[in-house]
Amino acid sequence: MADHSIGTAEQLRDPNFTPPLHKAIPLGIQHVLAMFVSNVTPAIIVAGAAGFGFGSNSPDFPELLYLIQMSMLFAGVATLLQTITIGPVGAALPIVQGTSFAFLPIMIPLVAGQGVDALAALFGGVIIGGLFHACIGLFIGKIRFALPPLVTGLVVTMIGLALVKVGIQYAAGGVPAIGTEEYGSLLNWSAALVVIVVTLGLKFFTRGMLSISAVLIGLIVGYVYAIGVGMLSFESIAGSWNNSAAFALPDPFRYGFTFSAAAVIGFCLMAFISAIETVGDVSGITKGGAGREATEEEIQGATYADGLGTALAGVFGGFPNTSFSQNVGLIAMTGVMSRHVVTCGAIFLIICGLIPKVGGVIRTVPIEVLGGGVIVMFGMVVAAGISMLSDVDWNRRNMVIFAISLSIGLGLQLEPGALQHLPQTASVLLTSGLLPAALIAIVLNLILPEDLAAEATEEVSGGHAGHGVGRLHPD
Repeated sequence: MADHSIGTAEQLRDPNFTPPLHKAIPLGIQHVLAMFVSNVTPAIIVAGAAGFGFGSNSPDFPELLYLIQMSMLFAGVATLLQTITIGPVGAALPIVQGTSFAFLPIMIPLVAGQGVDALAALFGGVIIGGLFHACIGLFIGKIRFALPPLVTGLVVTMIGLALVKVGIQYAAGGVPAIGTEEYGSLLNWSAALVVIVVTLGLKFFTRGMLSISAVLIGLIVGYVYAIGVGMLSFESIAGSWNNSAAFALPDPFRYGFTFSAAAVIGFCLMAFISAIETVGDVSGITKGGAGREATEEEIQGATYADGLGTALAGVFGGFPNTSFSQNVGLIAMTGVMSRHVVTCGAIFLIICGLIPKVGGVIRTVPIEVLGGGVIVMFGMVVAAGISMLSDVDWNRRNMVIFAISLSIGLGLQLEPGALQHLPQTASVLLTSGLLPAALIAIVLNLILPEDLAAEATEEVSGGHAGHGVGRLHPD
């Protein structure tokens, strides 16, 4: 609901309006709270997949602190590119940038079990993929036809399906605990369930910021619960705080730079999906906040900022950035369209990123507690994909495209050993499941004829003939 105490109705719809600082700062921090957990989670998951994350005894475990720090710092920097702009870079809109979940199915196979040594190739892919992403801004309007809701909805659903396993593993005690008595214990699950219950309670029975920050508050309650039941001690929290520096600057090429074909191809292909997601978010902001369509300059500027923000993050050890959709909803709720409000939030993120003690506290969160939040977040990714698919006209043609793409993509993800004889680059790209599903859906959508007789699919549907139409037909 719009807060008219900040300005007039016309001012609230103006991206260039500057509210009083004492009101802009809390509104900006509100944006950060809405995306904070989602922003640092990819760093935690990648580190865990590599073998130096939560629950790990790796001597490289402190590197997780640095990755968390960079996630916060460069989310803030990328957000500033969007709000302040540099030449054509940036949309001059209240767009909040953050670390993207979309790239996780690409990053996890690249680093799986390889420790810090795998990060050189990963960040080489982030840098090159980010520069390619920026180049997409030159022709973003011309490729939107190739990515209808059938394709984008499938991809987002696949992203969520690729990650839900991670949430269950975390809630049960983490990958290193697999095979031990501790894994899947009632104590572990109780911590995760506390987070889930609190999160759902706030989501459904509160409004405003309490509802928007439900996952963050759920994690805080879970954190307190973990202390109460002895899963976490005050000594370990104090030790992590004391061993973290009060201030630290980012370190360029900390992990080196290695060219990996699998990383570069994977990040470049995912850049298309991320770019289309940003187009949707820009349109959502202008419609929800200003009641108008986004201009071509705004869409191009947002895409440039997406890509260059990602490339810059990769230089210093940050992950790919993209616009955060939850903040689009926050703008619609508050009715405040000012980009300067989001600039305040970006500055707050940058300050957090320069203070490793913030990351030091984050890394003390028990993996089981984080698992509860991750289950909710990744489940919501799947739900978001299904919501996008609800816009699809579910005729026989689209059902076949979806069926083949999902079968191959999800099947390769579940059974990666089926591709053991392929070269490593091809194996990494295909076993993500995401890229083959996306490419098959795009190609089939472009080449298959529009009309497909009902009897052409009945023989392979096992008697389960769908009759939903999704979006209503024009007639």
